[in-house]
Amino acid sequence: MTHIAPVALGALVLASCGGSTPPPESAPLPAPEPAPAPVTSETSPPPAAEPAKPPAPPAPTPVVTYSEGISTPESVLYDAVNDRYLVSNINGKPLEADNNGFISELSPDGKITKLKFIAGGENKVKLDAPKGSGIYQGVLYVADITVVRKFDLKTGAPKGDIPIPGATFLNDITVAPDGRIFVTDSGWKAGAKGFEGTGTDAVYVIHKGKVTAIAKSPELAQPNGALVTEKGLLVGAGDKGEIYRLDDKGARQDITAVPDGGLDGIAAAGDKLLVSSWKSSTVYRGTLGGTFEPVLWGLSSPADIGFDSKRSRILVPRFLDSLVQVYDLK
Repeated sequence: MTHIAPVALGALVLASCGGSTPPPESAPLPAPEPAPAPVTSETSPPPAAEPAKPPAPPAPTPVVTYSEGISTPESVLYDAVNDRYLVSNINGKPLEADNNGFISELSPDGKITKLKFIAGGENKVKLDAPKGSGIYQGVLYVADITVVRKFDLKTGAPKGDIPIPGATFLNDITVAPDGRIFVTDSGWKAGAKGFEGTGTDAVYVIHKGKVTAIAKSPELAQPNGALVTEKGLLVGAGDKGEIYRLDDKGARQDITAVPDGGLDGIAAAGDKLLVSSWKSSTVYRGTLGGTFEPVLWGLSSPADIGFDSKRSRILVPRFLDSLVQVYDLK
């Protein structure tokens, strides 16, 4: 409330007379000044304008963009041995068993060397909606709805399937140095307003042909991206802004907040982690147990990112935009 001080009227000074001279007639009092009008919402001055916010920095510029023929790219994997990028193209809906998914081979200099290096329906290949992938001893492992498919890394020839009983939405793959293949089940199904939970949230390990669920619980928060590191198996929550480490008993440890949710891919860049967020259209960089800061932003639907360790580049599949972009990591 505005406080208004009372108006001072001033003191009247009376002049005294000497001898027998009669005192002069008193001068009339001055009229009081009118009181200020009360301050109301109609008469109060407008509040001071807030200082203008500085403009947002411009979004980083990609050094390479691949688009021709790319169709619903979900994952980009850097094949360091052959110095190439392998892109999983769903080519349709993520849960449709339509046998039209394909894997593209891209060169780091910006060329699409083989748009359909591996293609569903060709050369006896079965591939519906490929997502995360990993490499071990000359074999490419690809998550495909409820099955992990194997392909010859050199020729692309199919080498068999590994069904994951009880899974509904296999998403990402990461490989340990000893050959263990980890795959996440985000536990999604198609609903009227998008993906809905099925309750099958899990992380599986494939070792010597045997499939085991190392963690299976809604507490996994729709696990999406996965990465084997020296600290253990890291997982990103698909419906929360957090990553965590799974211990040998499948318990969540070292739960670390990321500024926003809808997490997808996780990649290692030296001693740092890169995590993509659909909700904020951002790729964050940080450490487990530490803080994460934006390193790329303004990227709609950044899915399962990869990292070119030779050139220090972030590989970003733009799922809804059907293109792949490459950025220098600064």
